[in-house]
Amino acid sequence: MFGTSHLAKLPRLAAIALLPLLLSACFSTGGEQSNPISFTDDRGYTDQPYPRNYKGEILAFMRTYLNNPAGVREAMMAEPVQRTVGGRLRYVSCLRYATREADGRYREPRDRAVVYVDARLDRVMENPGDACSGATYAAFPELEKLSR
Repeated sequence: MFGTSHLAKLPRLAAIALLPLLLSACFSTGGEQSNPISFTDDRGYTDQPYPRNYKGEILAFMRTYLNNPAGVREAMMAEPVQRTVGGRLRYVSCLRYATREADGRYREPRDRAVVYVDARLDRVMENPGDACSGATYAAFPELEKLSR
């Protein structure tokens, strides 16, 4: 039925077949939230401190987050307010800005929500949903002055 050369290849073929399954388990987020990337250790505390250095943290993050940080227009920001994000009370600051495309044209301004945990920037939500509803925006010229 099977020669010895075919039997010797079975463990190797089984390992290759199971590799995608094992890797998918490593990258599973468990479906807890729509933005699973978190930069801080969120211990779930509800008495969050106000993020006093929020502007500086946003500028430092955006310098690396944007493909072309020098190509930002119509930048606006709302001061951090407490909102419920992922079932937890967090400080959230909302951003609105337009980025320049590779062809030189600008996109329509889009909203982002910056979430803070323990007064530090935790993550940026590209689809903020209700987190930015009713936000009061003010000009954020520092974001427009970023350079590479």
